[in-house]
Amino acid sequence: MKFVLMNTSGNRNRDLDEPISKRERFIIALLRLVLPPHVDNEKAAGYLRIQVGQNCNFMEWVAVRPDGLVNEEQVSEYEVYPSPIRSAIFDAGTVSRINVGHFMAKLMEDQELWNKWKGQMPVVYSKTS
Repeated sequence: MKFVLMNTSGNRNRDLDEPISKRERFIIALLRLVLPPHVDNEKAAGYLRIQVGQNCNFMEWVAVRPDGLVNEEQVSEYEVYPSPIRSAIFDAGTVSRINVGHFMAKLMEDQELWNKWKGQMPVVYSKTS
């Protein structure tokens, strides 16, 4: 079984020990208090990372972390990285919803792409962001 979770670039992948500044830690702590969906994002990705793991026999997963979402009419060029290449709080880029949907659909249909990202939390950016 394949499972794709749409998460957020503001949620760190603790398996990679992604760096985060003290300012970002403070802002994320505030987000946890005032924005329940952020906590839900952290819990959902944490469940996949810890409870399901990277080598589960019956379920494989990818937690897609888009940067700031915008609307566009057509798929355009985008890039996918294992970790954020910019601050999700202080230097957020954008990516279109259609590009994120395109990447998620490609994950499901392209076994080579799936094998590259399964058990991971890739970040999606627009090519121009």
